[in-house]
Amino acid sequence: MTPDPMTPDPMVPDAMAHDQLMQALSPIRLPASMTGLSQAEMVALLALGLIAGLLLAAIILPFTRRRAARSQQRLADLRHLPAPERLLALSRLLGHLPAALRPAAYGAAPPPPDRRIEAIARRARLRRAWRR
Repeated sequence: MTPDPMTPDPMVPDAMAHDQLMQALSPIRLPASMTGLSQAEMVALLALGLIAGLLLAAIILPFTRRRAARSQQRLADLRHLPAPERLLALSRLLGHLPAALRPAAYGAAPPPPDRRIEAIARRARLRRAWRR
């Protein structure tokens, strides 16, 4: 039978109980300035926390940013389509139909030239990116 390691061995005179050992320790001695944080130290810690958060966000951003699906077509690839299909594909590509192209999409106006459609799509894409 093995003895319990937490009970003191009566055969060893120097063995102390845990409570006796804790009482025998001297109290912690720190300078008075170490007992609390000064305002300058708190501001410094806040600044370090903000810097660490920004750094972490900058590291994580490339992994969490939305990526375009590989199946999406580029604007120039839509040129071969007829005007109504091109406007539909463009609305799918952008996720919305720009207001300038709505009359042409619904047949109320003739479709604009290819370059005009691409310029409107680029502007719509930039505006949408700034809104997110």
